[in-house]
Amino acid sequence: MTVRILNGDCRDVLATLPAESVHCVVTSPPYWGLRDYGVAGQIGLESTYQDFVEQTVAVFREVRRVLRADGTLWLNLGDSYFAGHGGSTTEGNYIPKVDRDRPANPRARPELENSPAGWAERDVTPKRITAGCKPKDLMGIPWRVALALQEDGWWLRQDIIWSKPNPMPESVTDRCTKAHEYLFLLSKSARYYYDAEAIREDMKAESVARYNYAFGGAKSEQLTAEEAAGPGSRTHPIGMRKVKIPGGWDTGAGAHGTIHREGRTEAEYVEAEPKPGRNKRSVWEVATAPFPEAHFATFPPALIEPCILAGCPKGGTVLDPFGGAGTTGLVADRLQRSAILIELNPVYADMARKRIVGDSPLFVEAAE
Repeated sequence: MTVRILNGDCRDVLATLPAESVHCVVTSPPYWGLRDYGVAGQIGLESTYQDFVEQTVAVFREVRRVLRADGTLWLNLGDSYFAGHGGSTTEGNYIPKVDRDRPANPRARPELENSPAGWAERDVTPKRITAGCKPKDLMGIPWRVALALQEDGWWLRQDIIWSKPNPMPESVTDRCTKAHEYLFLLSKSARYYYDAEAIREDMKAESVARYNYAFGGAKSEQLTAEEAAGPGSRTHPIGMRKVKIPGGWDTGAGAHGTIHREGRTEAEYVEAEPKPGRNKRSVWEVATAPFPEAHFATFPPALIEPCILAGCPKGGTVLDPFGGAGTTGLVADRLQRSAILIELNPVYADMARKRIVGDSPLFVEAAE
């Protein structure tokens, strides 16, 4: 497998990639107003959330061109609170607004591109933002972006909750501590590649017991989880139950009754049945996993694994236009997929390359 790490602004680098050349995109753009990555023109330091949404939609419009027709986008975004004076905040740690001497984003304010003073004169005092947001308002950035992408042509297929058992402590006393983020599943078309079997979850013991009780006439003894989903079993966890009876095989339909399928063999049922377990739920409990060499937040590998397993076939290619510390490439290589990472900051790009090669020095090729 090959992991390519391309250093540059993703808005420029994406334009160099061939159309419909990647199978899946897994990424987490910079959160609006919460962190300065130290590079001029970076996404995330726009003076208004509207500009941030516009810039993000523009990036993923180009991502859609690069993505195969049957491809998916798995998009993680965090939220923030309006601080009331031009910035955003987590309420525990205030993040100041964009400095007036910081180079601004030329794509956000093209009229300043040829200014004699450069971009430093950009006025970052919020204008539109104050009309709709009050101090301490939750900004709703993830949903604003998701709905804007939907309007731009993406299919918004699901909101997945990333539940954090080890959230960042907060000192607030008038709301709960934030312990989740959103992961949106979007697709380029109504029909797309999605391997549900690859991310199927184990059945819980109580589910097995419930099916045993409902279909007790087929087999008297209690079944293990493996028996309940294996050949000759009485149950199936997604509503299509398979029951072995004298003289043939039946399949249940829904929660009530049995539909008889005459003339079908056991082998046909075994071949048609999915793997053991249940369909993956939309709440994923994944602990945060800090990477010691990076001062910024990184993807936990366990959060990315199901995205790649479900969204990209073996031997396919995963794209992350905001590569960061390279976790997407790391996980893709472990799962026998290739990856393309785009990273704006050359220091982080080099960090990602060393990390990926160090994880699998004999099998990965991390090219720049």
